[in-house]
Amino acid sequence: MTEFRSGQGNDSFWTWRKLMYAFLEHLTPEHMYAINCFVQMEMMEAGYASLGEFHYIHHQTDGSHYSNVAEMANTVTDAACQSGIGLTLLPVFYEQGGVDGRPLTDGQLRFGNTTDTYDKLWEQARNYGDSAISDFHLGIAPHSLRATSLSSLGHLVKNYTNVPVHIHIAEQIAEIEEIENAFGARPVEWLMEQTDVDSRWCLVHATHLSEFEVDALAQSGAIAGLCPVTEANLGDGIFPCVDFLSKGGAIGVGTDSNISVSFVHELRMLEYSQRLHHRQRAMLSTNNQSTGRTLFDAAITGGAQAVGRKTGKIATGYLADFISLDNAHIDLLSLENDYILDSWIFASKDELIKDVISAGRHMVKDGQHVKRNDFRQLFHKTIRELRNLI
Repeated sequence: MTEFRSGQGNDSFWTWRKLMYAFLEHLTPEHMYAINCFVQMEMMEAGYASLGEFHYIHHQTDGSHYSNVAEMANTVTDAACQSGIGLTLLPVFYEQGGVDGRPLTDGQLRFGNTTDTYDKLWEQARNYGDSAISDFHLGIAPHSLRATSLSSLGHLVKNYTNVPVHIHIAEQIAEIEEIENAFGARPVEWLMEQTDVDSRWCLVHATHLSEFEVDALAQSGAIAGLCPVTEANLGDGIFPCVDFLSKGGAIGVGTDSNISVSFVHELRMLEYSQRLHHRQRAMLSTNNQSTGRTLFDAAITGGAQAVGRKTGKIATGYLADFISLDNAHIDLLSLENDYILDSWIFASKDELIKDVISAGRHMVKDGQHVKRNDFRQLFHKTIRELRNLI
């Protein structure tokens, strides 16, 4: 619903966001549950066995709290109980409308928390999740340096140890300019200098990095959480992946705006963006591995680290997160070894997933989620209601 010019001539993330906020005005907990069930089903059918859910919407439309402050967060957990996907819930901390501390307005009111209310929300979400899902994980998500005050960022980092930390950073040029003007440094540069960024951190997008920031992020052990399809759809820019990986950096991939929920599309877009930028082929391959193998290994290893989940390999003590591909499909006929990954990622029609098992839960069989019909009916009802309101 955003593939039209707004008339301003400079359509971007900021104009796209207006429609997103319009939807937020109408979402109920029931809508949230239906949407989460559907997207989790889509993710599993696309080959994801787990996700880190960067969860924004906590409160009612005017910002007042539900009787259970974790009401909305718990709908994500309820959906995961039904979809069977491995869940790391990341409640977003969103405090202000900009780095200057201006108050939240409009759709942002549903995101807002103080550190006190966030602490209560987090504790209630943890108790609910731990009782509902055996492999449930919980992290924190200070939204960004724009939306989180420096004192609150310090509180979160100090009080939530040994859990994943996800933060949006350096996605948009306007954001970088705002941070530079306020702090005298670029976002990633400032964060690295002021905070102990380590392997439990995931810097989401990190699209625009200086050479210093590429080095610092790679050396920190943190994950660069890339969403290449969304970053392309919103016109954000191209992450410097060739340089970042060459310096030992680690990446994970996910879906952000849900414009296309596809593991294959994310990896394909990541590689193709590097080819377009450098005007060469097979930019993310190595001397010993094909492009598909390099991308796949990096994504499952970095993704597991980013969500704090013991997965990413078949080994004793690791969760049984598996996918199988349809080796009878024409796109894979007669292929062996890493040619299978290369064909799946670059030459297939994104229909090769046959089975997905998450922590031993066999949820996708013959390419379809076992609760597909139920989730589709629920989502269709929900989306019809919402579109009639916009």
